Amino acid sequence: MDYIKYIREKVGNDILIMVGCGAFIYKDGKVLLQKRRDNGCWGSHGGYMEIGETTEETVRREVFEETGLIAGELEFLGVYSGPDMIFSYSNGDNVCLVNIVYICQDFSGEMLNETEETLELKWFDIDNLPNEFSATDRRFVDDFILWANNAGI
Repeated sequence: MDYIKYIREKVGNDILIMVGCGAFIYKDGKVLLQKRRDNGCWGSHGGYMEIGETTEETVRREVFEETGLIAGELEFLGVYSGPDMIFSYSNGDNVCLVNIVYICQDFSGEMLNETEETLELKWFDIDNLPNEFSATDRRFVDDFILWANNAGI
């Protein structure tokens, strides 16, 4: 069942509290980002939790759907919520996000070029990230950069 679709049929575009889970794929000083099809911005990999999933299961499912990669061990980065996590999609759906974000340095599989949700996948040097992030991603991108710098990786 597509939980979001099910709820949207009942409440229309009214604001919903949504749990999002995502991950930064990181290796050798580089991070794999996706150029999102819905807004044209770069971002981490993730999406909304489905009924019965753990946050880790959500991340693994979303990483696979968006990259073709199989995520192994996940390291917790943070929980992101608050007024700057409220926004409207281009279709009029309003959301208040609670995002749980991880770092994944343990992955396998063959990377896809593009998917239904992704225009492009690209490895970026941690010191040379693009500027085009959505407003809701900016906080966890900044925390990820701080993590990478502190980790000395």
